[in-house]
Amino acid sequence: MLHDTVSEPTKALVIVIKQPQEETRETEARLQELMSLVDTMEAICVGSLIVPLRTINPATLIGSGKVTEITALAEELHAQCIIFDHDISPRAQRNLEELTGVAVIDRQEVILQIFSNRAATREASLQTALARMEYSLPRLTRRWTHLSRQQGGAKGTRGEGETQLEIDRRIVTGRINALKEELKKVESQRSIQRKSRTNGNIPTAAVVGYTNAGKSSLINALCASDVLVENKLFATLDPVTRKLDLPHGGELLLTDTVGFVSNLPHQLVDAFKSTLEEARYDDFIIHVCDASHIDLLGCFDTTMEVLDSLGCSGKPMIVFINKMDAVYNPAAVASIVERYPDTITGSVKHNIALENLLDAVEAAAHASSPECSYLFPNDRHDLVALVRSQGTLIDVQYLEEGIMVRARIPEHLRPKLARFSKGA
Repeated sequence: MLHDTVSEPTKALVIVIKQPQEETRETEARLQELMSLVDTMEAICVGSLIVPLRTINPATLIGSGKVTEITALAEELHAQCIIFDHDISPRAQRNLEELTGVAVIDRQEVILQIFSNRAATREASLQTALARMEYSLPRLTRRWTHLSRQQGGAKGTRGEGETQLEIDRRIVTGRINALKEELKKVESQRSIQRKSRTNGNIPTAAVVGYTNAGKSSLINALCASDVLVENKLFATLDPVTRKLDLPHGGELLLTDTVGFVSNLPHQLVDAFKSTLEEARYDDFIIHVCDASHIDLLGCFDTTMEVLDSLGCSGKPMIVFINKMDAVYNPAAVASIVERYPDTITGSVKHNIALENLLDAVEAAAHASSPECSYLFPNDRHDLVALVRSQGTLIDVQYLEEGIMVRARIPEHLRPKLARFSKGA
């Protein structure tokens, strides 16, 4: 008789390093986020420990006393994995695994695993595979520790362990190069799609924010669409674009983006740059914040830093603080409102202030494609057709002196029509 077998989730012990001068609130926020990441990775957090650390031990990250304490705790909790919120060097990782007797990973590897589990499209799968390969390359010796200890043969010939390690490195390096070539093709296709969208007659906006802030839920609420929504970090890895009908006529394309997170592994920043750069090419940005997050200001600043790194500083931005029905820190909300007075506070779940947000979105969309008036010569019907195809035609009158047109014109078309302008 056959029985269905279901693999048990990995039991993880979570370790957070408390930095000198760091406030307890900040440490607890990092612990909460790491536990959420572990849950999203589909592992079970069986215990956690905050370890104060003044100086980093290059060999094991933490001191020998703490290593002993963590080893005992992991054994007591039957943990199969120890997860640090701090980056671990390949050397320290190997040493910790030998001392504790269980797998040891850091926050970067957790995020890489989540991305690997959730990649749905060809591009996301390629990007994630590339990031994992680049991360694992300096850590290959973890697999060959027992071989790499062997000494080289006579007259400097290489030992078996070194040979195997070099073969493994060559395989991984070859795979990295192959993935980069495949990604170039996919990114070229994305560039073509982006160009056709930005050259169209519909304004565009990118919905950005810290992971799990409610971006997908907002797009679903505004566009009556079905973008995947989960109460987990990184529910969205692939940009999804939906059309929004504006309240007083006209349309807008809203693009959901991968959620930002503090200290995102640089391999993922590089690998997902083409996806994240959607925000750079849109007309304006909708920045969604989570009022229920323990470190709202930290999340806000992280998102702004990522946007700046993508070349989005100075781009028009609407700030929407979501989940106001479950505010964690009212002072943090007030701080953002003070910095950005036009901030809109509300709740997607309870449909609070979404009309105000729509009004702001419509104003931003119209600002990117302002209403203009043109007087074309009577024989220039081609210009009327151009406006109709690439702009939003509001009104056209055929007069003796020419063809009077009122329309919303995208930025790329304005220089071509400038000499016919009659003002707004």
